[in-house]
Amino acid sequence: MAKSRILIMGAAGRDFHNFNVLYRKNRSVEIVAFTATQIPNIAGRKYPAKLAGNQYPKGIPIYPESDLPALIRKLKVDQVVFSYSDVGNQYVMSKAALVNACGADFVLLGAEHTMLRSRVPVVAVVAVRTGSGKSQTSRRVCGYLRSKGKRVVAVRHPMPYGDLVKQKVQRYASIEDLHTHNCTVEEMEEYEPHIVEGTIIYAGVDYEAILRQAEKEADVIVWDGGNNDTAFYKPDLTITVVDPHRPGHELSYYPGATNVRLADVIVVNKVDSATHEGIETVVAHASAVNPTATVVHAASPISVEDASIIAGKRVLVVEDGPTLTHGEMKYGAGVLAARQFGAVEMIDPRPYAVGSIAETYKKYPDIGILLPAMGYGREQMNDLQTTIAQVPCDAVIIGTPIDLRRVITIAKPSVRVTYSLQETSKPDLAEILDGFMAKHMKKGRRN
Repeated sequence: MAKSRILIMGAAGRDFHNFNVLYRKNRSVEIVAFTATQIPNIAGRKYPAKLAGNQYPKGIPIYPESDLPALIRKLKVDQVVFSYSDVGNQYVMSKAALVNACGADFVLLGAEHTMLRSRVPVVAVVAVRTGSGKSQTSRRVCGYLRSKGKRVVAVRHPMPYGDLVKQKVQRYASIEDLHTHNCTVEEMEEYEPHIVEGTIIYAGVDYEAILRQAEKEADVIVWDGGNNDTAFYKPDLTITVVDPHRPGHELSYYPGATNVRLADVIVVNKVDSATHEGIETVVAHASAVNPTATVVHAASPISVEDASIIAGKRVLVVEDGPTLTHGEMKYGAGVLAARQFGAVEMIDPRPYAVGSIAETYKKYPDIGILLPAMGYGREQMNDLQTTIAQVPCDAVIIGTPIDLRRVITIAKPSVRVTYSLQETSKPDLAEILDGFMAKHMKKGRRN
């Protein structure tokens, strides 16, 4: 019987995981290619032979997604497996129509099929969209578990933008480790806050190898999901963060709508800055599709180092890149700080953007007058630095999860915005985690 010929559509993360878990050792199929989107400098490379396994001694080529129709015909593809996240339902079905029209089946894998089982309990923190507040929620979970004497290891959704073999398993326990692994801004934004708070964090490419290493030093693993993807590990407790600033997205984005339905706990974040109508909408939608989940309301209060740098000033606001691009948020913590602390004007950086930053504005024209902190490599970080330098402003507000001044030079007066999660309803996450520990952590390590 002939092998099924499969192409995996991805963005250097979920696609590699799906291959590793379901296809790497499956002799009834042949993975003929990956396609890549969203992430620069991935297409044109290969998923390396050292990671692909014995069936793929030459590795697996990665092509631009724009080549998809030609690839289906040229490579005689039987199935196309969609394997990336944070896209609208209409977008997914438009890809399905394209694939079907080219003669191949379009496949969406069930979340359970790609979840690895851990020997220690797992808390998964996931979301309905990028920028919902998943990261501060996972830090809140990690911090509380540590306060109860538990050894906590966080595992982050993959962001392998460099040498994939070297990035097979990455462990971060200090700021120096970020430099050792040549992290991009996007990687540092996710890893550094955990490290600063005392949590060890893993990431990489091979998530079974990561899991087996992390289990050795953990009483509990916290899955710190990426975008709005489903967890890679089978959770004992699933916490899904919804965003009332984007009401309706909890039902209309893939696979965030799956996360709402899988949730044991739904955190309605940003209640301090969202409208009453937005909050009511997301609660009603979540309750309709998952009436048994516990709903927790939470605020994301912001603070700044020195409000005088903002008050009365013309400011440039730099926000988290992916939140503005495929996350489609119109503002973040930086804008809230500008409003709260009295900036007189937010300067439009678009006329001053250079290189890859200018290209980002062309690709995502709805970003508006904010500057996305794109940093997928040194060249893009240099473009970000040059753009900031050219904007005629009095001060720069840094609304990113890390302090950009540590990785690029900002000569202008600047101030960093930080934010955390603060529950405003009962039961809160502490009470929920107490119940989780009582149920899952008495017996210790599973067989």
